Amino acid sequence: MREIIFDTETTGLSPAGGDRMVEIGCVEMFNRVETGRTFHAYFNPERPMPSEAEAVHGLSDIFLSDKPRFSELVDDLLEFIADAPLIAHNASFDFGFLNHELSRCARDPICLSRMIDTLTLARTRHPGAKHSLDALCTRFGVDRSQRIKHGALLDAQLLAQVYVELTGGRQIGLGLVAEATEAATRTTVTVQPIDRPIRPARPHFPSEAETERHRQFIAAMASPLWERFLAPI
Repeated sequence: MREIIFDTETTGLSPAGGDRMVEIGCVEMFNRVETGRTFHAYFNPERPMPSEAEAVHGLSDIFLSDKPRFSELVDDLLEFIADAPLIAHNASFDFGFLNHELSRCARDPICLSRMIDTLTLARTRHPGAKHSLDALCTRFGVDRSQRIKHGALLDAQLLAQVYVELTGGRQIGLGLVAEATEAATRTTVTVQPIDRPIRPARPHFPSEAETERHRQFIAAMASPLWERFLAPI
């Protein structure tokens, strides 16, 4: 099954209040395995970048000033995501901004039935624990040493690894077990005979003397337990 892991960076928290998307990063997965295909773009938000938001992702007005507007790349983005399920962390936030940008281009919104929220998955699987992307990377041993600031593509790549762990582990979709089994079935093994002398069978029956000593030992027992269950003759 094809799935898209994605993340966004924005000028703030409220698209209804005028905030805009400034970056999107998408990672393609097939059967829980990254294919290597990605979509990554920066956008000119056509408004100033608040210092609080810049401190989070490091995207300045100067950096974004020559970047395309969302409307210029919307067709490429929609072609990439196609009809695949879309996975994000705190997905309602990213869906809100994505659909807001689509509405500005007079495009249909992405149906929320396609949304998979890894934050919800994490809360269900590990109630009471920390559920930030950093915390989940630490929990599952995902290397986040390159994450100095938030970045949409890097965060999507990290989230892809976290998503695999949240949904069953790294072997899902790899088919390694089936392939290994099939390969083992096809393998011909030649067994070389070992040249060594064969010992005669060892006698396991007691000798007459051993049998007599055992009979005398039993007869000397006072009120043995098994006599309670023996029917009188």
